[in-house]
Amino acid sequence: MFRKTAMSVIAVTAAAGLVSACGTGPGARGAAGNGRPDQLVFAAIPSEQTDNLQAAFAPIVTALQKNLGVPVEFQAVASNAAVVEAQVAKRVDVAVYGAFSYYLARSRADVRPVAVPLQAPKGAPGAYAYGVTRGDDTSITSLADVKGKDVCFTDPGSTTGYLQPLASMKEAGVDATKDARTVFTKGHDTAVASLLAGDCDIAFVGDVFIDTLLPARGQLKPGQVRKVWTSPLIPGPPVVVGTWLPQDMRDKIAKTVTGLTATGAASAGLCKGKEIKGPASWGDQAGATACPLGSSNAWTFVAADDGTYRPIARICEVTKADVCTSGD
Repeated sequence: MFRKTAMSVIAVTAAAGLVSACGTGPGARGAAGNGRPDQLVFAAIPSEQTDNLQAAFAPIVTALQKNLGVPVEFQAVASNAAVVEAQVAKRVDVAVYGAFSYYLARSRADVRPVAVPLQAPKGAPGAYAYGVTRGDDTSITSLADVKGKDVCFTDPGSTTGYLQPLASMKEAGVDATKDARTVFTKGHDTAVASLLAGDCDIAFVGDVFIDTLLPARGQLKPGQVRKVWTSPLIPGPPVVVGTWLPQDMRDKIAKTVTGLTATGAASAGLCKGKEIKGPASWGDQAGATACPLGSSNAWTFVAADDGTYRPIARICEVTKADVCTSGD
């Protein structure tokens, strides 16, 4: 079972602007006689993986509007904390935020995950963390070799960039707080840049940055980094729906989101003028005309539920990280 963790890392004031922008709750947005809202609010946070968040989610929003028969207002929000607090206050009906943020939010907000992105047609619904060193550095071949080294993490609240690596290091006999010198770089791309600049000996980052994004941006060339560790599969960022919505509406949201594929959305005209080409990881769909589906340009979404995120609880049990235990 998940531990009931207080949201001390969630700043209520961070949500003030969003709460104001989204009205004063579901009832204030109007509702039909059967209690169905006449408008939904969909929120997501900025991502290092896209520079146009609204365009990234537009196909999903458009499909929801068509299938639900109500307007869906998209909100780009500054932080996970703001979205979670808005869902606590029932101002945001549908949201996408990090797996760890859902772990924290579930004991406070009346929400449940309904879908998780699948990045490639034959992939798995989640992500991996990589431990990478500079390409010419052979001093680290496993996590046990991290003792005495300088380590770049991304952010204390990042599952791929901190919490899962922290757990795996501990299981390998390395206590990051005692056996290594650590620095938080505040981002996956900056963690790699810090590694290449010589600020650390190993950096922990999400797989998509090493495999796809940084090479595509020209920020990572072949041979510049060497992969020395790959994590277990980590649950991806969920599509989270408020349980205050009628059950049939929640079911339709889940069916709509999981019924989309990137190429199918493009064929349906859900991203006219904003199409992308399928990445190499899509196999025989590489190069196909597609729509962006979320901030990570997923291939599709698959069904998720509360159990999908239990691995996050185990990570917290192993690490006892401050972000997991504060306020217990």
